[in-house]
Amino acid sequence: MSADPEIKLPPEPDDLKNKSSNPDLRQDEREKRPDSDSWSGDRPTVRLSANDEITWHYLTFETETPSPAYLATSSSSDDSRAPPPECPNLKKYQSPFDWSPKRKAILTWISVTATMFTAYTAGSYSAGTDQMTELWGISDVAAETGITIFTCGFAIAPMVLAPFSEINGRRPMFVVTGILFVVFQVVCAVTPTFAGMLVARFLVGCAGSSFSTMVGGVVSDIYRAENRNTAMALFAGAALVGTGLGPLISGFIAYNTTWRWIFYLQVIVDGIVMVLIVFFFKETRGSVLLSRKAKALNKWYDSLEGHGYYGMMMPTQDPTKTVPQRIRWKVKSDEERASLGKMITVSLYRPFHLLFTEPVVFFFSLWISFSWAILYLMFSAIPLVFRTNYDFNLQEADAIFTAISVGAMISTVISIYQEKLARRFASDKRRGFLNSPEGRLYFSCFQSALLPIGCFWFGWTQFSYIHWIVPALAV
Repeated sequence: MSADPEIKLPPEPDDLKNKSSNPDLRQDEREKRPDSDSWSGDRPTVRLSANDEITWHYLTFETETPSPAYLATSSSSDDSRAPPPECPNLKKYQSPFDWSPKRKAILTWISVTATMFTAYTAGSYSAGTDQMTELWGISDVAAETGITIFTCGFAIAPMVLAPFSEINGRRPMFVVTGILFVVFQVVCAVTPTFAGMLVARFLVGCAGSSFSTMVGGVVSDIYRAENRNTAMALFAGAALVGTGLGPLISGFIAYNTTWRWIFYLQVIVDGIVMVLIVFFFKETRGSVLLSRKAKALNKWYDSLEGHGYYGMMMPTQDPTKTVPQRIRWKVKSDEERASLGKMITVSLYRPFHLLFTEPVVFFFSLWISFSWAILYLMFSAIPLVFRTNYDFNLQEADAIFTAISVGAMISTVISIYQEKLARRFASDKRRGFLNSPEGRLYFSCFQSALLPIGCFWFGWTQFSYIHWIVPALAV
């Protein structure tokens, strides 16, 4: 074959010269497979070749995929070329914001279920401490450190794991940490020493942290800011419901069998949740999906060129005209991303920087840490109070944790509907303010008062001459 003649293209628009995306393509051509003939308005009489330069463009979810140039060439056939490879299915790289409500709901429920059973793990340990002290000859205080060491892993690991989720996406992190979560639960169940239990509990906390810290990111990935209230309420409620379920269920287990079955049950349940994640949880991080889409398109372009089909039809300054051009796609977030080491360094440093330089972060962190400290303190306080003052056995005392789960369910329902009611009855001016993050603080200001009220209520009513239901209601 003779060499392809040199092609003189019309002037390119500035956005192509600057390697930006091509938003001027027609809407009805978005993601269209290359069997369309709608690009045949200006059929070039020549073809591009491997000697033509490749131009890189930035890809976004709004970028409309151009048509291959071979569809717009003259009708003369080239028998030496094999049939062109088919365009990959690009629907799986759709923006998570545009997913169907059903798909979003499935991912949300899988995520909050994982969150609930992670919180379940935190509190379930306390019911087995009596048997552990007898088995290993340790004090009650030493046995309770299994709760503390879990929270240490739960707090430290996200600062290291977060950058991996930014690069690789949510799903790989959920799968890897979920498998480790189940494995370390097995270690807790079979460990012959207390030291082994502490190490395993720390690793369980590290692995389980992703199902708490990253679920909020999943919600942000698939819901726009104005639609996140219900999903975030379910997420927060699941954490509290699971915290109450842990000692509630494990108390019955420890009373009727050995403490090891507390962890065997978690292995079974968490294993089922992991199966759901592996088979039904799809990637939600937009930048990762966009990078995969760019790689899929570039791979297809390479395959087309390997068969002798060069170029895509790109728009010019005249919206009615297109020109053939060899292109490849790249994603801006990939170029702006720092190295993994730097991301981990920033992830370790930034929380403390914000904590001590931003008053809002400091006081909210102080309040949240105090609230969770009170909640975890209840793992020891409730059994102590009700077994000592009311002569409850282990399963009866741990049944009081039902109050935490029921209270969490009620608060979740309130959280879902309170914003809807506020939007419905607020004035136009106030309705705009409710759309801001600060608008949600109105509800928190009133509801946060329930925590100190409940603490004083519980402390002032935990006496044997007062009916046990009174301190239970305080919980």
